[in-house]
Amino acid sequence: MKKILLPLLVLFIMAQFFGPARNEGELTSITAFETETNPPEDVKFILQTSCYDCHSDVTNYPWYNKITPVNYWLASHVKDGKKHFNVSGWEANSVKKKDHKFDELIEMVEEKEMPLDSYTWTHTEAKLTDAQRASVIEWAKNVRLKYSLIAKPQ
Repeated sequence: MKKILLPLLVLFIMAQFFGPARNEGELTSITAFETETNPPEDVKFILQTSCYDCHSDVTNYPWYNKITPVNYWLASHVKDGKKHFNVSGWEANSVKKKDHKFDELIEMVEEKEMPLDSYTWTHTEAKLTDAQRASVIEWAKNVRLKYSLIAKPQ
């Protein structure tokens, strides 16, 4: 048993010196998104506490992100979140894509699939009440209405 546990312990300790790249961009990367979509203050707060860690270039990491392999798991979540919906660099998206992303946002919030349970387990402030969900959905529908009024190139 010692022959197995000791090498595993050494490997675990060595792994702590390595980790994935951190998602630590500039807060200004979110500005264009907020300017364009104009979330009310309550929705802006929800976005900051429940969305931006995984859906922007700015992640506030918890203390346990320094532990390998947890840091790789978190990096994978952030990468996947940004793949689906990334508010950083928002202005580079077409109106059609922005509209589609908001359609998906509405669906995910209505179905209570976002924020992820695995995120809210350790970020209890990110859990959304029904009233908060309704606020986000109303805002998102208004943003989609705005996008529908803009001519979309085919």
